[in-house]
Amino acid sequence: MIVLKFGGSSVADAACMRQVAGLVQAALSKAPLVVLSAMGKTTNGLFDAAKAAEAGDLAAAMECQRALMAAHRKAAEELFDGAVPESLDVALTDLFGELELLLRGVALLRELSPRSMDAIASLGERLSTRIFAAFVGGTWVDARTVLRTDDVFGEAVPQQDAIRTLAAEHLAPRLGAGRSVVTQGYIGATEDGLTTTLGRGGSDYSAALFGAALGAEEVQIWTDVEGVLTCDPRIVPEALPIPDLSFAEAAELAAFGAKVLHPATIQPAVEARIPVTVRHTQKPEGRFTTISAEVRTGRPITALANRGPVTVLTVSSTRMLAQSGFLARLFEVFGRRGVSVDLVATAEVSVSLTVEADVPLKPLLQDLAVFATVEVHEDRAIIAAVGERLKSTPGLGAQLLTALGDINVEMISMGANEINLSLVVKGESTAEALRRLHRVLVGGAA
Repeated sequence: MIVLKFGGSSVADAACMRQVAGLVQAALSKAPLVVLSAMGKTTNGLFDAAKAAEAGDLAAAMECQRALMAAHRKAAEELFDGAVPESLDVALTDLFGELELLLRGVALLRELSPRSMDAIASLGERLSTRIFAAFVGGTWVDARTVLRTDDVFGEAVPQQDAIRTLAAEHLAPRLGAGRSVVTQGYIGATEDGLTTTLGRGGSDYSAALFGAALGAEEVQIWTDVEGVLTCDPRIVPEALPIPDLSFAEAAELAAFGAKVLHPATIQPAVEARIPVTVRHTQKPEGRFTTISAEVRTGRPITALANRGPVTVLTVSSTRMLAQSGFLARLFEVFGRRGVSVDLVATAEVSVSLTVEADVPLKPLLQDLAVFATVEVHEDRAIIAAVGERLKSTPGLGAQLLTALGDINVEMISMGANEINLSLVVKGESTAEALRRLHRVLVGGAA
């Protein structure tokens, strides 16, 4: 069997759903499990409704609810030429009734807990899958009966052993050649049956978890690009689809800003050694990327990714000189403050590191000032050059730095896994730096 995952842009309206239905029909011989995101901007709409209710503006919350209801009913009516099946009509009415009750409860208490937000956010996927399953005649399965998580609402952690057991019970018996099973991405449930979500973008993660649990032949991620590209096409129009990626390369690219994949998507598939393909819903016969455990292409550089804005902190102290324990003390501060560090570069008496732009700097700097001085440089960007043979290609570093010319590089970090060379530049230089580096990638190093 295979897993077909379709994102929000792929099921944005009735026309998109018809396109997806054709792809599912073509895959029926492979016993597809179809994993859907919410339609279009539904999740954003649900968050807006919840925030309005929290603020006590029930009228605005109900207006959001009515707009969402109208969009879904319109899609259903167009798919069924105005003759919506009674069972689907009842299901939609029940789901919007549930949403109204949740929003009224939030408005009454003026409190929006993570648990309540997950319950509200889950409606998007539950609505889209009800409509689509009815249209294609597939079996609808509530993902919450399978995707077991802990109770960290908003960013729940899946429990893969439990998911394997539940998938064998609730999904495997329904799968078979000639029929489809439709379920939701992004949502799960605790052992006590409380609804959880995996975080924004978590539908890819769901697809990989289901694929791993079922021993799928392949997990297909259908989106609005022809695979993973060599760079962000909005910045570098010449960016090309990459035919094959290793899991390590894909994970690095995802972590450093590639928009196609949720970073956590990779891990379940890695462990189960299941290939993941990234395909364009509107161009099913077009190019795509296959991500597998190992790819030996011989490319020094596979792709470029960028993330920003970030903040660079340079921590200096003469206490570092020939002293043990300084780094442990330094990173203890970041750990205690819950601040994640991306890149690190060390010198004799200083350490430079990058953090996300929105971290609470004031208390962090106060803690560091006890034993060091700190320089802060904001509005920087990380550019990551990723490739399996990056470290073993002589002269490549010089080639990249030469290509940057007059663009100043403020920090360099080579990944411990030897496939990621990261550079920090001013945010305003990001686009030009990517364009210059991409010319190296496609012109010689690639």
